[in-house]
Amino acid sequence: MASQSEHNNTKDALTKANLSKAVLNRVQTLGFTEPHIVDLNGFGAKPGNYLKEFVAKDHHGTMAWMEETLKRRSHPQNLWSEAKTAIVFGMNYGPESDPLLTLEEPERATISVYARNRDYHDVMKGRLKEIAGLIARDTGQDVKIFVDTAPLMEKPLAEAGGLGWQGKHTNVLSRDYGSWLFIGTILSAAELTATPPEIDHCGSCRACLDICPTNAFPAPYQLDARRCISYLTIEHAGPVEEGLREKMGNRIYGCDDCLAICPWNKFAVIGKETKLSARDDLNAPKLAELAMLGEDDFRVHFSGSPIKRIGWTRFLRNVLYAIGNSRRANLKSVARMYVNDADPVVKDAAQWATKQLESV
Repeated sequence: MASQSEHNNTKDALTKANLSKAVLNRVQTLGFTEPHIVDLNGFGAKPGNYLKEFVAKDHHGTMAWMEETLKRRSHPQNLWSEAKTAIVFGMNYGPESDPLLTLEEPERATISVYARNRDYHDVMKGRLKEIAGLIARDTGQDVKIFVDTAPLMEKPLAEAGGLGWQGKHTNVLSRDYGSWLFIGTILSAAELTATPPEIDHCGSCRACLDICPTNAFPAPYQLDARRCISYLTIEHAGPVEEGLREKMGNRIYGCDDCLAICPWNKFAVIGKETKLSARDDLNAPKLAELAMLGEDDFRVHFSGSPIKRIGWTRFLRNVLYAIGNSRRANLKSVARMYVNDADPVVKDAAQWATKQLESV
């Protein structure tokens, strides 16, 4: 029979192996899902190998940073050798209405749900710092936090820890929240007990693949970013290939089609975080009004928004493509304002949009 001291030692060991009640309570009050824990020593090479294949096929497009950070990105311990555990959190940002509905309003812009208010990086990072501080205090080990801005494959970690699984569109899905989860990760030098991984629940469904306007999925679970509207409107700096412009419709920042169509969204709930709730002026804003924003106005209007990061020129390019796709004669004069613009990308977009509207 174990002595009292042995029993206490075992109890202490179990307490240190898992997150304290104080951490779990704070996680809940800060709006995160429950923590999902990954043993990094058991995190295999499969995600890294997939990433290498993705880059080898040039599916990353002009995102050169993916190739430059390939080795560090392929495994969390390549990023931080002392890491023993990844603690993955989700934050729900479920929309109040179907994001696909605004695609039916050609004189208005469709903005990805995640970008209709504050930048989620800013919202999540400060809160994760607080949680990380509590974990460091409890374990006595160093921690590092990440919210989608470092060479860390957070989606495979989310799957390995049980937060969700990577669907056929390569994004994380959850049985509780559908498509609408931001991911934040804390790496810890402490050894914590892992939570079970999630399994794939996509089955034979291919709704996300079939809805894609640009056929950006060469196969299930594979994405060619060069054809993805999110990539084209956010990451790609130059003119968009003409054959893809019409397919962009009125999407001026990101694309939610493959997320919004997912049947698992029937279990999704509306996000409760007010800083992530859509601003009224970013729910289907008028294209004509967006096109009239000067560079200074753009920075003020999108202060604190992720849209600000793409800059006024790229933003205006996207708006002009949407105007060209509107088939609305009353927007022709708006496009003509920029046909002689000093910026060649804006000039090209305006000339294309004007040409598209000549016959309406």
